[in-house]
Amino acid sequence: MRDTKESRLLLVLLIAVAFALITVDIRGGEDSPVDGARQAAANVFGPIENGVSSAVDPVGNAVSAIRDSGDRHDRLAALETQNAALKAKLGSDERGRSRLKQFDKMLGLAGAGQYGIKGAQVIAIGAAQGFSWTITIDAGANDGIKRDMTVLNGDGLVGRVTTVGPNSATVLLANDPDFTVGTRMESGDELGFAAGQGSRPLRVELLNGKADVKKGDRLVTFGSQADKPFVPGVPVGTVSRVDPNGGDLTRILEVTPFVSFTKLDIIGVVVQAPQKDPRDTVLPEKAKPKPTPTVTVTATPSAGADPEGLTQNGQDEQSQQDQQSQQGQQNDQTEQNEQTEQ
Repeated sequence: MRDTKESRLLLVLLIAVAFALITVDIRGGEDSPVDGARQAAANVFGPIENGVSSAVDPVGNAVSAIRDSGDRHDRLAALETQNAALKAKLGSDERGRSRLKQFDKMLGLAGAGQYGIKGAQVIAIGAAQGFSWTITIDAGANDGIKRDMTVLNGDGLVGRVTTVGPNSATVLLANDPDFTVGTRMESGDELGFAAGQGSRPLRVELLNGKADVKKGDRLVTFGSQADKPFVPGVPVGTVSRVDPNGGDLTRILEVTPFVSFTKLDIIGVVVQAPQKDPRDTVLPEKAKPKPTPTVTVTATPSAGADPEGLTQNGQDEQSQQDQQSQQGQQNDQTEQNEQTEQ
């Protein structure tokens, strides 16, 4: 439609008519004269509006879903990040508690033996310099670590230092086939030498072939001259087998080490030896055997059975009655004989 005076006049007229109808409708309330026209219009245009709405709604829902999907993805990513952080924190706390427990146990052992130690952490495990059983620790020359120092943890002897770098060192484990340490039996002076056998128990050769040794006996390190490479009194292990076919000069033992060489984390390097041999004081206390309960069974006589001694008493009473009866019969017979003679 062109913009002319007629069109403008028509637009003004239509607006005036619309306002007039609105005024009449509002004043009329429920009895409005245009209510019929409204219903007729609703009947005509209602289906059209529903059709248009049903056609447009999926598009609107899709646009809304696309818009909200970004928010949901961000929330999901945030939750995943939080969960990962919580898992890491829980794992870190658990590992921290385990390390603290190991460190406390090692300090207890070092205190009992009066060893001056330098704590360290295992940072690598595996072959080094041709050794098959070694670990690398995060302490070296800058920390006062030197070659041929004793290495222990809260359980006992771990090994000895073989090579030292500025900030790290290599430790030869006690179960390595090239490892040898002097040992002494607990509560005695039987000496020997323990050698590693890899994943098998340690092999100990006692110098006394007739030594009185049994399963469950324990060993500690004997110590070296000038306390290198080994300080005395460090727990080594427990006798698990005594070779019955030992020679007359030596006796062979199998010893299960106190240390688990596949679970090493916190260790200590002995940087200062004790002034006095601790002997057996570092060994843990032996578990006391539990007493075996003693059960006393009292026999109860069955129903109808005579209590102990009643049968014998009855037999004695019956015997006395029989004797009295026999005595009475003899007296009667004597009286009859006297009467017959008279």
